[in-house]
Amino acid sequence: MTAIPDQARAVRDEDAFDVAHVDAFLKQHIAGLEGTPAVKQFPGGASNLTYLLHYPHRELVLRRPPRGAKAKSAHDMMREARIMGALEASYPYVPAILARCDDESVIGQDFYVMERLNGTILRRDLPHELGLDREGVRALCIGFIDRLIELHQVDATQPELKDFGKGEGYIARQLAGWSERWRQAATEGSDPCDDVIAWLDAQQPAHDNGSCVIHNDFRFDNVVLAADNPLDIVGVLDWELATIGDPLMDLGSSLAYWVQADDDPVFQSFRRQPTHEAGMLTRREVVDYYGERTGIDVSCWRFYEVFGLFRLMVIIQQIYRRYALGQTTNPQFAGFGDAAKYMGMRCRRLMRAKD
Repeated sequence: MTAIPDQARAVRDEDAFDVAHVDAFLKQHIAGLEGTPAVKQFPGGASNLTYLLHYPHRELVLRRPPRGAKAKSAHDMMREARIMGALEASYPYVPAILARCDDESVIGQDFYVMERLNGTILRRDLPHELGLDREGVRALCIGFIDRLIELHQVDATQPELKDFGKGEGYIARQLAGWSERWRQAATEGSDPCDDVIAWLDAQQPAHDNGSCVIHNDFRFDNVVLAADNPLDIVGVLDWELATIGDPLMDLGSSLAYWVQADDDPVFQSFRRQPTHEAGMLTRREVVDYYGERTGIDVSCWRFYEVFGLFRLMVIIQQIYRRYALGQTTNPQFAGFGDAAKYMGMRCRRLMRAKD
């Protein structure tokens, strides 16, 4: 099996930055760089932006936030880089941070640069070139879940990690915070979702299930498969939302993106990862596997599932608000307002379910 490397593309005009300024900064902080980098943009990501910097003898990856208004505490590049640096010793799938820049005179925003991990990042469909049959797809799926479990088993009390969270009460803080973000992201004609927020408030567990390192955006398009073996996950990317919190909240956030083969056509249209493939576990099977491996009680899963969808709805609506205000012209965001409304309906469907 030979993997197909993730392909970067030409930089979108609205996402361009001053390459000469970045080059000068990097040569002051990374030894051995020569020449001027060719810059391309990776296609994934509706939040922070990711670029490939190709020097004659080395490839680097740059991460920076989008232009325009940002939710409070979102798109914090320096925090993301600090978390990655703190995890590097205990979670071997974190790319090495090579440089951090909080000097806005360089490109007008904070950014950081990390090593490039060569391999495959899965997008909407599973490449035929990977040669995975049903059993191979199942093994890929299990390995993906195992990487999340391994993250949750990292000792979160280490001095370099413990300050990234606030301790007990994570569920309550998340519900309050995302409810407020939803209200702030409202646009003309958006769904108030007061009933969804009220249901979540009434159903929230009294206590957290634990306090561990959580990724908060754990998806197939945020992991890197080895170039010579697609069943070997060699990297986990996009640590912007990582924190210390409840592990089932992390799993719920991950499964909000998990579109399976029997989902309705509207949800199928949102699929960004190949979770529909024969061999992939269903959402319920993922939850059961996670519970068996970790010993965590998953019998009251519905709250975490609804919250995961609600949280995704807020993220979609925040992006749509940027589009509606003209802060981004990316045409892929034009339908995000309707997508957020659909997520609200999906939350209600789960809230009414009898089993």
